[in-house]
Amino acid sequence: MDSQRSDLVPSIALVFGAALWGLYWIPIRGIEQAGVHVFWTGPVIFGVSSVLFLPIIVLRFKNFVSHWRHILLPGLLAGFAFALYIASLNLTEVVRALLLFYMSPLWSTLLGILILNERLTINRVVALLLAFGGLYIILVVENGLPIPRNIGDWFALFSGLCWSVASVKLFQDGAGMILEKITIFVIFALLISLLLVFWHQGDLQGLPMLAVVQKGWYWLLIVALLMLPMTYLTIWPTTLLSPGRVGMLLMVEALVGIASAALLLDEPFGLREISGSLLIISAGAVEVMRQQRFDKSGIVNDQR
Repeated sequence: MDSQRSDLVPSIALVFGAALWGLYWIPIRGIEQAGVHVFWTGPVIFGVSSVLFLPIIVLRFKNFVSHWRHILLPGLLAGFAFALYIASLNLTEVVRALLLFYMSPLWSTLLGILILNERLTINRVVALLLAFGGLYIILVVENGLPIPRNIGDWFALFSGLCWSVASVKLFQDGAGMILEKITIFVIFALLISLLLVFWHQGDLQGLPMLAVVQKGWYWLLIVALLMLPMTYLTIWPTTLLSPGRVGMLLMVEALVGIASAALLLDEPFGLREISGSLLIISAGAVEVMRQQRFDKSGIVNDQR
């Protein structure tokens, strides 16, 4: 590995983080099968995870107080994005939620150009065309274009836009206070998930009972234990990489999710899915081939 390519390690880390998110549907489905209503999966996931993050709050409380200006907004934006995304999976078709959320590489690229003075290179254009071509082949051919039609669609679209803004803010703030940013992210995701349940139902009816929690305790433990590595491998690379690259590499989540569902649930995964997957993988490869470098002001200057 080229010692000058300091962008490669966070890029690889982000791919692993995205792959973990792609497998996250397995314990989520286990939680639902234990009796948790689909609208409560978000609050349950982030609620259990928040309990495990309490020691971080206690041990690093001074950092939260001293640096709240640097960790509050990125945590809020990221938490809002993922709470909306999980809610969208319950309010619209999964395929439409995936497609609308993964418009984020386009939003991130535009924000990188407007806010970070990032250059639009040929590599990025080719990577975007390959990525969206792959998504089109896998998800759109049989389902039509994902024009927002319901509140779940709008949640998915807005969650991708919100994540793009969060990725810009995380990059601007740099790679400090990662654990603090992750903790704030999880706490805000919990609060926003609860607000979304209340907004959708008008009350908190359906709150999981103790018996349900006991029935699916091992799934709850899995989602809680996975939350830290998943979020760390998502947030830390985002503080170091171009927002457009972050959005592109996160598409691995969709690939892993589709492939794992095909393997475990015997869902179709034929020539069309393979062709689309290869295009998305090629998009990531094209994107990472371009070295990302920075000047003294921290602005991204993509090398052709």
